Amino acid sequence: MLLNIMRENNTQLHQGERERDRLPPISNHSSSSTDRGPKLPYPSLNFISSHKKEAGSHSLSSQFILPGIRHGRDLPPICPDVRQKHQHRITIDILPPEVRARFASDPVIPIRTKTAKEFQEDIERATVSGDWKHVHDFYLTTFDSFLELNAAFKKEANAPFNTIEDSGINTKFVNAVYDALMLTPPDTQRAVLKGIINSLLREWKGRRTKDDLRAYFILVQNPQCTSPATYVIYAHLLRQIAALAEADHNFLMHWFKKLSQKRFKQLVERLHFFISTRLFPAKPEELPPMAKCYWWIPSATKVLSLLNAANSISCTPIMPFVDFYNLTLDHTDFMEDYHTWQTHGNSTRFTFCQFPFILSTVVKKAIIQKDSEQQMISMARQSLVDKVSRRQRVDMSLLFLNIKVRRLQLVSDSLDELARNRADLKKKLKVTFVGEAGLDMGGLTKEWFLLLIRQIFHTDYGMFTFFKDSHCHWFSSWKCDNYSEFRLVGALMGLAVYNSITLDIRFPPCVYKKLLTPPVVPCDPDTPVGMATLTLDDLQQVMPDLAHGLAELLSYEGNVEEDFCTTFQVSQEELGVIKSYNLKPGGDKIPVTNQNRKEYVQLYVDFLLNKSIYRQFAAFFYGFHSVCASDALLLLRPEEVEILVCGSPNLDMSSLQKAAQYEGYSKTDPTIRAFWEVVLAFPLELQKKLLHFSTGSDRVPVGGMADLNFKISKIDASTDWLPISHTCFNQICLPTYKNKKELKQKLTIAISNAEGFGLE
Repeated sequence: MLLNIMRENNTQLHQGERERDRLPPISNHSSSSTDRGPKLPYPSLNFISSHKKEAGSHSLSSQFILPGIRHGRDLPPICPDVRQKHQHRITIDILPPEVRARFASDPVIPIRTKTAKEFQEDIERATVSGDWKHVHDFYLTTFDSFLELNAAFKKEANAPFNTIEDSGINTKFVNAVYDALMLTPPDTQRAVLKGIINSLLREWKGRRTKDDLRAYFILVQNPQCTSPATYVIYAHLLRQIAALAEADHNFLMHWFKKLSQKRFKQLVERLHFFISTRLFPAKPEELPPMAKCYWWIPSATKVLSLLNAANSISCTPIMPFVDFYNLTLDHTDFMEDYHTWQTHGNSTRFTFCQFPFILSTVVKKAIIQKDSEQQMISMARQSLVDKVSRRQRVDMSLLFLNIKVRRLQLVSDSLDELARNRADLKKKLKVTFVGEAGLDMGGLTKEWFLLLIRQIFHTDYGMFTFFKDSHCHWFSSWKCDNYSEFRLVGALMGLAVYNSITLDIRFPPCVYKKLLTPPVVPCDPDTPVGMATLTLDDLQQVMPDLAHGLAELLSYEGNVEEDFCTTFQVSQEELGVIKSYNLKPGGDKIPVTNQNRKEYVQLYVDFLLNKSIYRQFAAFFYGFHSVCASDALLLLRPEEVEILVCGSPNLDMSSLQKAAQYEGYSKTDPTIRAFWEVVLAFPLELQKKLLHFSTGSDRVPVGGMADLNFKISKIDASTDWLPISHTCFNQICLPTYKNKKELKQKLTIAISNAEGFGLE
């Protein structure tokens, strides 16, 4: 059934294209009142008729009005093909009154009075009786044109509703009509598809009304578009929506965010399925050749970006940002897409990198790693060429970033080594501990990171403050003459991302916002960095008690000035000394009142999270970007940077069990079976402790548990021994315990008492 209608649909669409080619072109004067914005990076909608005779319009001459007219009261020649002897045009002023009266700016929408309740009753009667004619006629009429769509679903047929906050559409009725559509007979469903085709073919690239946008808003929710058999129609609908002007997109974006979570998610999933099916069709013969529909994926991605924007501007996101990832793209040549984007940027050539929300963290990590590898190879090659050109002996060590440190002077040696090898930071990292034999195959590098992070973030070291309420570290605001150690921490984070090492760092999310402000180092060294726009919600993640107090100040119903006696001056402790700072000039003399308290709170938040730690964070920022300077950072959200640095907090012990490796044991041994029975039954807190005990971090790498290379080894020791671990190799060592009860007891003791190495 659907195959036949698709053949009819294709014929109608192609006839529409040929018909359009015979029509006179639409003028593209920039001064035209119908100019709909700059050219978008998508093909023009060449299948749409250039002219439109609106249903419900009574004008006899409106078909001759061309968009190139400079003045609204001037008319073109009655017969465009005949040259007039006189240069002046006929004007409305000299036409008979009865003709003048027939011109209208917008067509009048027919009045329809059917309610959702009445429609449901029609459906119930048709289901019982088997007579669907009444329902069929409703669908046939409603989807025949944009006018009829508005007549059926608009709350008030001819009310303007030109507001982003209210689409003016009866969404409950739309949902009822679409939910019932898939239960109707096939001929009714075919009638709806034919009506959509007619509606799209009637549209012309003239001045858009909000009623046109409402029609698009209704049509894009059609559940029929889930079937690949309808994709030709769906693609043309998406193409028209994608080509709308920016102002129209703004309306649609705000209307989308008003949808229920269920309907919103269905829209997103439908678009993802459309993109995935076009990339990897199960039955290629069902779809046109890619060469003829190259615009399908760009159009769908652009519409998906409107939904992503709607999700972002919602007070509470409608769905997690990870649900906008299209995992099918993990299996495409994303590096070619990345290089195309680097070459052409956000130009007319489509790339998925123009819409990074659709790329998963796995893809972005792979892009960063491959980009890093290419930079590493380039740096190593340049070093080799320099040596050869100077006729110097070539040493293979020049291909690596070689760090040699003493355990007792770990921080100072690391700082000196990174400063001395600043030009080699993009090479592959190799670490050597002085006085110790060992070849770094990855374990020594990880140990260096673990030990260094533990020392630097210890509260006794003074660089960072640990807030127990929020369980995170924050930059100490004390002033000093040398901020090189903060640069070292930034470089460490960059090296960890660059070398795919997960760090046990507990920064609040706003640190990663600041780290991407801007996402690339500015050319002008005087340009401020890390000065993100932060709110009370960001402060809540660092200092929850203070944020709660400021929130109470904002909601206080009494006299703020008299009851709080606060000025625009704040105090904080720095190395045991209380210091005061004005939030703005003369702040100590400006009282906080009911009228200016919002300004006070915003300035206070900005002071705490930006200004008071500016020099510390700037050094940290430049340290990170000295290693990770890459266009790939432009693709990342702050949350994704955190995942790349620290891993994901979502544990899946079943996946860890499947990926585990064994040494001295096999997966069928009683000890191993008992181990996994115990671990899978652990509460989440103990599972995190187990992961921290065996790997040095309770978070999971971007690639999932499989990327941990987790190993369980057998040790010939008394069963009185507790399990031991080698965090550098993600390895846990188990004696052969007598039974499951003993294993659980010993394992719980070990993982619950594993700290004491300087970690808070």
